[in-house]
Amino acid sequence: MDADITRVEPVAGVISLIRPGQLLTDAPGATAAARWTIALAETDGVFRVRLSPGVDVCDLAATLRDQGHTASPNHVLVGQPLFFGGPASRPFPVDPVPPSTEALGEVPVTVAIADTGLAPHPWWRESAWFREGRQETEVPDGDGDGLLDAQAGHGTFVTGLVLRSAPEARVRPLRVLDGRGIGDEAGLLRALGRLASDPPQVLNLSLGCHTFDDRPSPLVEAALAGLGATAVVACAGNTASARPFWPAALPGVIAVGALDAAEQARAPFSAHGPWVDAWTRGEWLRSAFLRHGAFRGYAAWSGTSFSAAVVSGAIAAATGERSPLEAAAHVLDPARNRQIPDLGVVVPTPR
Repeated sequence: MDADITRVEPVAGVISLIRPGQLLTDAPGATAAARWTIALAETDGVFRVRLSPGVDVCDLAATLRDQGHTASPNHVLVGQPLFFGGPASRPFPVDPVPPSTEALGEVPVTVAIADTGLAPHPWWRESAWFREGRQETEVPDGDGDGLLDAQAGHGTFVTGLVLRSAPEARVRPLRVLDGRGIGDEAGLLRALGRLASDPPQVLNLSLGCHTFDDRPSPLVEAALAGLGATAVVACAGNTASARPFWPAALPGVIAVGALDAAEQARAPFSAHGPWVDAWTRGEWLRSAFLRHGAFRGYAAWSGTSFSAAVVSGAIAAATGERSPLEAAAHVLDPARNRQIPDLGVVVPTPR
């Protein structure tokens, strides 16, 4: 494990990953933590506090919350897949996949995708949003070993799945994960701060984490609530468990689990539980990818990351005359869609 990632287990069995010695809080919380602080940085009202050696960041965060402050360890976020095995572990090269030809007309919808960035691709390199936008480009080989990083292409793959359902949507890529699929809560909060002045209709979060106390980060919860009418979609995680995965498990977020390739049962790697709102295929999906080594711009990959992207695309396609939240309710309407007992509503996968 990297030196800047620590595994913590303040309660037996409640394991999470954090940046060691880093506390996230607001201005009053930063004042309350001053006696334990050796450095401080602020972005959009969020303070990242570097603590003195030996200070238990989880204990301090819990203490500050008990005192009425907003505080959280700087949890490590991972794209899904990353630390788990099975078919979700890596992409595979495939022959070119044709772009969607479904005639939807002009869809006045922007989909923000917080991920590993975005590579040029034939599906969108001539689109106005790509040519005119500020791009956060994928880095295929950040460590220079000649091999694709573990999750390089993740953001490109997710974008392709969104556009399979909503080909006329405008995509706003936000790079919050590196090529290994690793980021943190502080980086996500910075990205959400950039969105606050011009919120997208749909936000896709194919990433997440377990928290030190199995409760949501109050900072992330507040930042997402600040996006107002944005439909926020997040992956349920590749944990094969019912333990809440954040931010997907937040009440205002649409949590998406993965079905198997036959779309009949839960994929074995998918998280599950009453906090999961929607299900769609998550095994062996095909989408846009990088050109690198054996890959010629297309791949097959599995994971709840990609199930979330399918649902984000479906909501984007349903937006137009509807508001984003009305579109989300339409897509998840159990009267319109098949349901799987003990799981829930199934969102069809585009063909």
